[in-house]
Amino acid sequence: ERRSLNANAYCWKLCTEIANVLTLQGSAVAKEDVYFKALKDYGQSDIVTILSKVNAADYFKYYEVMGEGKIKDKDYTAYRVYKGSSEYDTREMSILLDGIIQDAEELGIHTITPNEAEAMKARWGVEV
Repeated sequence: ERRSLNANAYCWKLCTEIANVLTLQGSAVAKEDVYFKALKDYGQSDIVTILSKVNAADYFKYYEVMGEGKIKDKDYTAYRVYKGSSEYDTREMSILLDGIIQDAEELGIHTITPNEAEAMKARWGVEV
């Protein structure tokens, strides 16, 4: 089952608040950077290898280079590609949100309580 729009809205709300706190602390971080870090830390990913002459940005929104190599005289690049939260099911979104909530709490940002988080997950049909 797909994640709810409320879950995605809360995800972006926390990413924005985390970015604001980090910026106030002197790091000047955008909410999109916080979101990408959360995808890398808690999200879903795969590794793909494509010809190096192919522009990965034409095919993937969230990715990072893992390495390069040659196969039969052709240059290839390996990428870790991350699935955006708009493609997550409820279980995947639950894992992502738990991580973002933890990151926010470590910065002193007020988040929903553990009981509220469990209730939200229950509404999504996620086993808690």
